[in-house]
Amino acid sequence: MLSCITRWEKSWAADSLPSSVSARRRAQLSSTAAKFIKKRRLSSSRRGVSREEIEREVNILREIQHSNIITLHDIFENKTDVILILELVSGGELFDFLAEKESLTEEEATQFLKQILDGVQYLHSKRIAHFDLKPENIMLLDKNVPNPRIKLIDFGIAHQIKAGNEFKNIFGTPEFVAPEIVNYEPLGLEADMWSIGVITYILLSGASPFLGETKQETLTNISAVNYDFDEEYFSNTSELAKDFIRRLLVKDPKKRMTIDDSLEHPWIKVIKRRNVRPEERDHKPERRRLKTTRLKEYTIKSHSSMPPNNTYVNFERFSQVLEEIAAAEEGLKDLERNQRSCREDVAALLSIYEEKEGWYKEENQSISSDLSHIRQELQRTQIQRKRSQEETRLTMQSANILKRKFGRLENRYEVLAEQVASEVRWVEELVKSISVEKDGLGSGSMP
Repeated sequence: MLSCITRWEKSWAADSLPSSVSARRRAQLSSTAAKFIKKRRLSSSRRGVSREEIEREVNILREIQHSNIITLHDIFENKTDVILILELVSGGELFDFLAEKESLTEEEATQFLKQILDGVQYLHSKRIAHFDLKPENIMLLDKNVPNPRIKLIDFGIAHQIKAGNEFKNIFGTPEFVAPEIVNYEPLGLEADMWSIGVITYILLSGASPFLGETKQETLTNISAVNYDFDEEYFSNTSELAKDFIRRLLVKDPKKRMTIDDSLEHPWIKVIKRRNVRPEERDHKPERRRLKTTRLKEYTIKSHSSMPPNNTYVNFERFSQVLEEIAAAEEGLKDLERNQRSCREDVAALLSIYEEKEGWYKEENQSISSDLSHIRQELQRTQIQRKRSQEETRLTMQSANILKRKFGRLENRYEVLAEQVASEVRWVEELVKSISVEKDGLGSGSMP
């Protein structure tokens, strides 16, 4: 189970890569590839792959051992990725290889299809459905050999079909999915056979049978099984080849050819020249040659409209990750040493702290006594202040009373002053009149 991956990771890192990747290990890893599967951190997130899906793919790959299917060698896990160590498939995609040829015979086509069917037969014998058969997932182990070997890759949405289990909502690439997937019906091994029919159609014509201008149009064409053998594309194609495709592109899964039926179809069971009896050699059937121009166009168009299939990459990136992990482990050791030193420093600081804490307690008691005395003085000062404020208030009241009395006396003084002034003027006038009368009496007594 995938739950053991963490343990394997530690064991592998310790046994094989103590500090750096050795030259021997690099040589071993150079013949493998790595598939990086980004883990989903949160169940609510859409980014990454869930633990359950990763475990399903790993369990399926562990069970598979066939010459036409990618081989799983080992598994590695870090914080962000689960890394599958796989057989290195360096020959590229089958369609790219065939598109490089000027022409292709049906016999050559069936030789490659036979390998695809052999791989699928092995999967179906184990009740495993690939669910994502398409040109990008059909690769060559090595294209620089006389008879290149097919390898089926990418089991990310593959499922093991068991009794009582019903699968729906498993969706691969729209162009290659079966009608039961489009219509959300229960899925079985038959879905792979439909995909093989589509792949064969494209291989022989360079045209996609159901591809529309939009995804919805493509799915509508699939649901209606809306396709034909246009003479422009199939003028050189045999009736046996067309019959093979017709028996696969059947809407009802139960009426569709099984993998065993496909391998027994006359178009696949071709008689090779070395098996022809001597008396029949003068009557060789005409070998139909199919132009690959449209297949070239199809591969160019599909590569430009889809992200490249970079699931399987050279192990260089993986070995680099291992080197980084080894460096991280060394860094962790340094960190551990630093932690020990830090603990010693902390112990020393703790001792100093305890000594200072005793001194602080003594100082605190002294300061507390001083603060208590200050607090008492402050209370006395506040009481004295309140008294002073009260005396000031009373003094202000007395001053206001005196001020009012002074005002009244001032008013009375002004009135008295006016009276005195009036009386003074009366006296002056009286004196003046007496003086006048006196002067008059004096002048009258004179001779």
